[in-house]
Amino acid sequence: MRYTAKQIEKYQRQRYITFLEKVTKNLFKMFRDEKTTQEQFLKKFEELKKRLNEQVAIQLNSEYHHQMKAYIDRLTQEVESEFKLDDIRDANMTLLNRLQKLKNGTSYKKDKHKYSSKNQDWG
Repeated sequence: MRYTAKQIEKYQRQRYITFLEKVTKNLFKMFRDEKTTQEQFLKKFEELKKRLNEQVAIQLNSEYHHQMKAYIDRLTQEVESEFKLDDIRDANMTLLNRLQKLKNGTSYKKDKHKYSSKNQDWG
């Protein structure tokens, strides 16, 4: 069975987005764990970055996906310069939490539906 170009594009898109999320989750775990050394962090980050570069780059439409990609690029520049893991840990944890809030922002109810049960007349 041959796959259409659209099916292949969809598969590559899902794979790329899933891998971006995997990278951010791994980074969050490393920043959260106080036992992570700078050498361990650099080794793991280089491995993740290498695997990300092997993926077929696709066009990202969602704001969340754009922010994820921008964060990884920004962190790459930060890692290439001289840094201490303990100095950048808190700032990056904050940025990763903001990414999660951006992702979860779509799952909340709209304002017009939040208070509908409070305002009903029980007569």
